[in-house]
Amino acid sequence: MKHSLAFICLFALAACQEETAEKPQAVTMTATALGHFCQMNMLEHPGPKAQVHLDGLPGAPLFFSQVRDAIAYLRMPEQSHAITAIYVSDMGRAPSWQSPGRDNWIAAEGAVYVLGSGREGGMGAPEVVPFAHTQSAEAFVDLNGGRVVALDDIPDAAVLAPVQQPQVADTEDDDFATRLRALSKERMN
Repeated sequence: MKHSLAFICLFALAACQEETAEKPQAVTMTATALGHFCQMNMLEHPGPKAQVHLDGLPGAPLFFSQVRDAIAYLRMPEQSHAITAIYVSDMGRAPSWQSPGRDNWIAAEGAVYVLGSGREGGMGAPEVVPFAHTQSAEAFVDLNGGRVVALDDIPDAAVLAPVQQPQVADTEDDDFATRLRALSKERMN
């Protein structure tokens, strides 16, 4: 019985070590990194980024132009592979909002996030801004507003709800409609 218990404990310990060893490392963001949803060059967009590693696809993470989009991906049921790791930009170490860094990745589950700051990410949607340290997040809140939360406390609506884009007047269409009405009136007279 003692040998069986010892074997079970040894097996469980080996499984834990194997699980730890399998977690992929973050990949440097290069000029060839394209956003998963937008298929645009990651380095051309401001704000924090994310990378999602999938089981069976080592060394080829999905990059996201916004952290918001990576969290949405995490919460969608349609994924084809199990997620093995998610990394986000540590904006506390970012050179600037315009240049969030290529290698300042932190594990998403260990980060703290600022919600409701009004800052927009790389694709123009409200961003969920990640930090490695609460103090850095609080300093960001002092300058930009918002509140600090953990990954599990980010509401689905903050990442899954559609983003309202401001209505832009299409003067060309308005002009065309005005000219068309004027022509119609001329024909009737």
